[in-house]
Amino acid sequence: MRASVIYSHPVEGSLCSAMRDAAVRGLQSAGHEVTVVDLAADGFDPVMPVHEWEKYMNREIVEDPTLLRYIDAVKQSEILVFVYPTWWSGLPAQLKGWLERVLVVGVAFRFNSSDRVRPGLTHLRRIHVISTYGSPRPYVRIVNDNGRRILTRALRLCGTRRTRTSHQGLYALDTSTIESRQKFLRDIEKKTASL
Repeated sequence: MRASVIYSHPVEGSLCSAMRDAAVRGLQSAGHEVTVVDLAADGFDPVMPVHEWEKYMNREIVEDPTLLRYIDAVKQSEILVFVYPTWWSGLPAQLKGWLERVLVVGVAFRFNSSDRVRPGLTHLRRIHVISTYGSPRPYVRIVNDNGRRILTRALRLCGTRRTRTSHQGLYALDTSTIESRQKFLRDIEKKTASL
């Protein structure tokens, strides 16, 4: 299967980049064809310009060449893996902007003849979310883990009933040990190998 790893962290060499690499190794060991989308390395601009917003409001397909390669990756992937740190109980700005600019009409959803929204990612089999959290798990539950909810609930609705979601989180990162971080990386590789 084809898989895309959507990675959002500004610092190469961070724990998140090690998480990305572990996910790629796991997917490749399972025989998947993997594309990595590195939003920081790409210098992805999360701000939707006016001309894109107008197209969005008119339900037109975006033709910006800087977005087309992301759109193509999403349309060809049966597995989407998101790797990012949770900041302020949500997604990093680049990842949130990527969702808003790339997963638009004609990609993530469409309208039928009755003007009802219908899924556009009917080829999507799996959505897997991997994130770090500075806070402990109970605190994250209280604030609802908004990034995870966007990806495992809202995005899942763009797929079919067969689209499955899963999540791996390293909580209380600020007090984690080298051993717990290494175990988390091994767990990522193992889990992504089973997708």
